[in-house]
Amino acid sequence: MLKVDFLGTGGAVPSIKRAMPAIALHWDKLFLWDCGEGTQREMMRRGVGYGGVEAIFITHMHLDHFMGVFGLIETIRMNTQREHLRIFAPRGLARIIEAMSPSFARRPDFIQFGEMHEGELYRGKDYSISAFRVEHGREAYGLVFHEDDKVKFNEKEAKGRGLRGKMFREIQERGEVEVAGKRVKLEEVSWVRKGIKAVYSGDTMPSERVALAARGADLLIHDATFGEGMGDEAEGRMHTTAAGAARIAKAAGVKRLVLTHISCRYAGAEKELLSEARAIFRNSELAKDGMSLEVKPEKEEPE
Repeated sequence: MLKVDFLGTGGAVPSIKRAMPAIALHWDKLFLWDCGEGTQREMMRRGVGYGGVEAIFITHMHLDHFMGVFGLIETIRMNTQREHLRIFAPRGLARIIEAMSPSFARRPDFIQFGEMHEGELYRGKDYSISAFRVEHGREAYGLVFHEDDKVKFNEKEAKGRGLRGKMFREIQERGEVEVAGKRVKLEEVSWVRKGIKAVYSGDTMPSERVALAARGADLLIHDATFGEGMGDEAEGRMHTTAAGAARIAKAAGVKRLVLTHISCRYAGAEKELLSEARAIFRNSELAKDGMSLEVKPEKEEPE
């Protein structure tokens, strides 16, 4: 199960109800997607342990998406026994942190930088985190968490064909096994459970790149800064409307859409954004600071 905590869901300017962009993902480790101003305080308020952050991924070099990094790395350095903290970001952030962070002067090996690029950035035991380019200025990215697909045995079929004990390990390793003089192949007694997939657009104009990256995703978290009435401004600022995000979700065939990066000008009128999205993609919802959701595989065995 993947747990997602929305720490900040505002766009560009904070408001009373919405902090700057930051999303926490919990798998075997804790990851941050973006780290806007005040992220560490939001983590404390929401019970998300900052000391467990394995890596921070910054989608692009706009202040509202990375200003929280400085305070967070200082807090982690001073209050934990961590040896290293990994940060993946576009070109430029490493130089800024080196210039501004006392941690770097005292322990230059504390922060391990990885330059953001398309493709896989982080590989875990049974999952990966990768990036893809989006349309929001010179260098901006979206992010994908993807659990590896898993081979599962159809126990009724396997046992019906005589598989017992060590045969299950043998057929996994070799792809086939001989039972009572008959050859049984792995694909005949197993099925593939698709891994959980969660996608974050970062800031972007409506883009086929997002639709391609999010194809079949269990969860798409998408920029929905404006409503349809401000479509021209959304285009000029290289953002997406709520309806535009819904069209991307529909084209990609995702299971669930969460709208985020909400402009403060919609305070008190956010239902308008949700209504516009649901008119196109029914399974849409509006992110709120402090909201948590769980992403689980749909089923454990075929019927």
